[in-house]
Amino acid sequence: MRIDKYLWAIRIFKSRNAASIACKKGHVQIGGQNAKPSREIFVSDTISVRLQQLTTVLYIIDLPKSRVGAKLVSQYCKNVTPEASIELRKSIAENQRLSGIKGAGRPSKKDRRDLEDFLENDD
Repeated sequence: MRIDKYLWAIRIFKSRNAASIACKKGHVQIGGQNAKPSREIFVSDTISVRLQQLTTVLYIIDLPKSRVGAKLVSQYCKNVTPEASIELRKSIAENQRLSGIKGAGRPSKKDRRDLEDFLENDD
């Protein structure tokens, strides 16, 4: 099976085109070597995928016939990402969640109406 098709089938990427582009950019490696989208993969290969500036390491257990449901992904690959990388991903997600300022950015329709009511009452 092609690497781009496999990464799409196990739901690492939303589309096969996105998987292909990631391979072309060098974000996908098999055994430490950059993989072209057409590279064939086999059971027991180890794949490194760089997603959102963090690397995920997957061990291939089996090859699916077509795209599989999210619950079935564990039958086809095993996540063997180092613990340090997983903790880093969790801390980045928590930082982003906490740093988001409530109410920042463009006001909602309700906010605009409240502001207009406030300004009308001020006159």
